[in-house]
Amino acid sequence: MSYKNVIVNAFRYPAALPDWPLREWDLLLRQLKQSGLTASLYARLEAMDLLQKIPARPARHLEWAGRLAAQHHQSVRWEVDFIRTALEQSSVPVVLLKGAAYVLADLPCAAGRIFSDIDILVPKENIDKVESALMIAGWHSTHHDSYDQRYYRQWMHELPPMTHFSRATVIDVHHAILPLTARLRPDSTKLLQAKLPVAGFTALMTLAPADMVLHSAVHLFCDGEFDHGLRDLLDIDSLLKHFSERTGFWSALTLRAQELDLTRPLFYALRYTRLFFDTPVPNEVVTKADAGKPNAVLLVLMDNLFSRALLPNLASGQQQLTTVARFALYVRGNWLRMPPVLLMRHLFQKAFMSPRQQVVNDH
Repeated sequence: MSYKNVIVNAFRYPAALPDWPLREWDLLLRQLKQSGLTASLYARLEAMDLLQKIPARPARHLEWAGRLAAQHHQSVRWEVDFIRTALEQSSVPVVLLKGAAYVLADLPCAAGRIFSDIDILVPKENIDKVESALMIAGWHSTHHDSYDQRYYRQWMHELPPMTHFSRATVIDVHHAILPLTARLRPDSTKLLQAKLPVAGFTALMTLAPADMVLHSAVHLFCDGEFDHGLRDLLDIDSLLKHFSERTGFWSALTLRAQELDLTRPLFYALRYTRLFFDTPVPNEVVTKADAGKPNAVLLVLMDNLFSRALLPNLASGQQQLTTVARFALYVRGNWLRMPPVLLMRHLFQKAFMSPRQQVVNDH
């Protein structure tokens, strides 16, 4: 078993895990911890009734992670209820995104998933109203630098992150799923028009199934941060498997990608979920998704970068390759988010001006 495939094989072939030797479990547990996937594997083994067959020491690690994840999900539900209460007088539709959406909608990919903040999507015209309501309820902006405030409010797709003064919980308020300066510009109005209610809640929504998959693909393949890349790829794998049971999902997915100008992220999502986890995608869907396929040279480059960057960086012989791949994709992510002039200005500001301003403030 090669280093490259240890954590992938654990999720791809979980039924084989009871037969793994402890030396493989040692490496797997370290990779799981770095990837934020320990509780996710616990949930998968529990669902397959395999936990009692796992060696005792690894099983203890998994069980503790599972307990922490259960507590985390309870905290998320409480926090979402605080947000709902804070915004109920604003009459603004609140759409939960990513982890919070998965947990509240009780989707399979939520099982064992740990995340640090709660993301919501609201109409851009209501962004000031939402921010004011959250501030009254105890949330405040975490970015006080004047450039950072301008950067978020003028060019980005979200407010600066907001932290609650007593609970220290973080909420990201989005009005789009990509920056206003990005090369891809999916219409947020269309996303909000297709929103669906969360069962049991009158004021909470999620994106529609196809939109949820596409947003997850955008988050992974257009952002540039890959510390939890494998977790995000597993999210897409799980969403595809879950929603594929609904009639018309696959055709809706490819059509929606074209409508929202997201054929390239969808292409990558289907390509790498199939490569890593053998996700069952109908051949005709793969063919339609080729509408977003890059040219042959770029595809070879992306294959090499993503196949390295999506894996945890633990083996000493692989650390440099992972670091290089992630840095290259970080640069790519910023390139996709901002035009060249703005990007150079932003990098100059963050490299030289902001540190100087911080020194002035400290004195």
